[in-house]
Amino acid sequence: MSRAAAIASSLIRQKRQAREREKANACRGSGSPSNSKGTNEKPSKLNVFSRVKLFGSRKKRKRRRPPEPQLKGIVTRLSSRQGFQLQMQPDGTIDGTKDEDSTYAVFNLIPVGLRVVAIQGVQTKLYLAMNNEGFLYTSEHFTPECKFKESVFENYYVTYSSMLYRQQASGRAWYLGLNKEGGIMKGNHVKKNKAAAHFIPKPLKGSGTPTKSRSASALLNGGGKSPSNNDLS
Repeated sequence: MSRAAAIASSLIRQKRQAREREKANACRGSGSPSNSKGTNEKPSKLNVFSRVKLFGSRKKRKRRRPPEPQLKGIVTRLSSRQGFQLQMQPDGTIDGTKDEDSTYAVFNLIPVGLRVVAIQGVQTKLYLAMNNEGFLYTSEHFTPECKFKESVFENYYVTYSSMLYRQQASGRAWYLGLNKEGGIMKGNHVKKNKAAAHFIPKPLKGSGTPTKSRSASALLNGGGKSPSNNDLS
């Protein structure tokens, strides 16, 4: 009996040692996958960080300017009903002059939409613009503030109003205008039925007329044709 008990206890001891070895091997084997998993996580974190950094860099990009007008404009003078020629001096000053031969009183009227034009000085290459306070200024680049709606008024007079700004309460447009002394006026002080806002484009010979612009200058340069009732708006 004592010999049988010794054999049984030996077998039990061997089984216990075998179980302990299996547990030890299992612990060693589970350690390596965890390490490999940790190494796999690092690139994913780097990828997320790089995406966030790339997305943040996109926000810092500057907005692109509107493209410069590519259409050929009408070379013309703008004669004010006040007795002046609109002119743009070399320093960018805008005013009126009595000199009908002034080279600074010649403009390119460039169609940029249906009855919408950009007014560019031929000599200065600057664009006429109106800001949100109604002040006229000159710009080296074409911007939305350089767009003016060209409308035919009574007796072939033409008005130029800002496409961006107008009176908020009444909706009245802001117009390009010269006072009786030939000074430029704030757009919100000019009314379309007053002489200050009235101009007659006088295209120069050989300037050419865009056929699809349907601008007031095109009508006045079309061989003496009278505008229709729809054009007098």
